[in-house]
Amino acid sequence: MMMFSISLGLFELAFFHLLTHALFKALLFLCAGILIHGVSNTQDIRSFGGLSLNFPLVTVCMNLANLSLCGVPFLAGFYSKDLIVELACQYSWGVFILCMMFICLSLTVLYSVRLTYLSFVGVYNGGPSISVCESDHSLIGPVVILSFVSLISGPILSWLSFPAPVLIFLPAFLKWAALLFVSISLLAMLSLQRLVY
Repeated sequence: MMMFSISLGLFELAFFHLLTHALFKALLFLCAGILIHGVSNTQDIRSFGGLSLNFPLVTVCMNLANLSLCGVPFLAGFYSKDLIVELACQYSWGVFILCMMFICLSLTVLYSVRLTYLSFVGVYNGGPSISVCESDHSLIGPVVILSFVSLISGPILSWLSFPAPVLIFLPAFLKWAALLFVSISLLAMLSLQRLVY
């Protein structure tokens, strides 16, 4: 999305997305590191599963980061990603460019849902897990702080970056297109995961 907004000439918006993206992506990587550490240092996601019982706080924080990455309303990613999508729809860049943008949005949702499904749903497939990771404050402290920052960084950075509100006039089908593509890809990945596993 950053490169896409730079290609459209929206440099300030790309920097705004870079800042919000850095916060929730750092949260996502820290949560993944805790999970890897907790499941005997394996990095094979196929050996994960059912980790929400052993890591409830990490589960909440990682799902928060995933939802923010998908651009769910009122999380950090929504404020930057939705603004890029709507400004791209407002300018007439062509149908091909818009289709590519919506396909990229859908792919982001697909791999985020796959990560959540393989990590937290189903039966645990690996060796012994160490739930003591959640009692280690040196691991959990930064995750909790980044979770809080990921929640509030979107509106705060938006107000600081753009002091005047941005008015975007779009037809209703373009206004709802991003949410429609996110919902369709969410349902598609959930149905695919149930078929495969």
